[in-house]
Amino acid sequence: MRLILFSLVLPILASLPAPAAPQVVSASSELVLMPGDVLQVVIWREEDLSGEFQVDRDGVVVLPLLGERTVVGRPWGEVKDELLEGYRGELRNPSIELTPFRTVYVLGEVRLPGLYQVQPTHDNLAGAVALAGGATPQGDVMKLKVVREGTVVLDGIPGERRLAALGIRSGDQIFVPRRGWFDRNSTFLVSAMLSLTSIMVTLVIAR
Repeated sequence: MRLILFSLVLPILASLPAPAAPQVVSASSELVLMPGDVLQVVIWREEDLSGEFQVDRDGVVVLPLLGERTVVGRPWGEVKDELLEGYRGELRNPSIELTPFRTVYVLGEVRLPGLYQVQPTHDNLAGAVALAGGATPQGDVMKLKVVREGTVVLDGIPGERRLAALGIRSGDQIFVPRRGWFDRNSTFLVSAMLSLTSIMVTLVIAR
């Protein structure tokens, strides 16, 4: 009887999706700002100078007090040092926090689809999905898609190295597709098959 049960259940269990391995994406030490990025400026007791300022298509960000600054194509560390030096030349003992963000769209089977800001030095694709409330029960994060400038640059989760190279860019559309019918109902199917097998075994024993 055990052999009968095993032979019936094994094909179903084998077809179930394997648990997702955690994906870790290391942040690049050479972060570079891009058009569409947002620079968050927080200066203690200077609300008029604080805020979120977007990098335009020419790679320029306009900051209160400092004016226009070209920030694209240069290492973030260099840009940050230059901006801090500019603020310190104008303010007395300022306490300043500068944080870059990418702006991305998270769409599809997530709880809160929309536009989100993610820190390129900390967040990866999984972090962006988490900001949108995570995937719904119908969402399949293992088939994640990323559309960049009208081109699909990611279709399914690849290896860690590929994810690190891909990174996140402002304007990216991160799409969590809907799981297939079998995936969404696999638990029910296994339960039904086990119940059916139990009934068949009971009938055989009763004979």
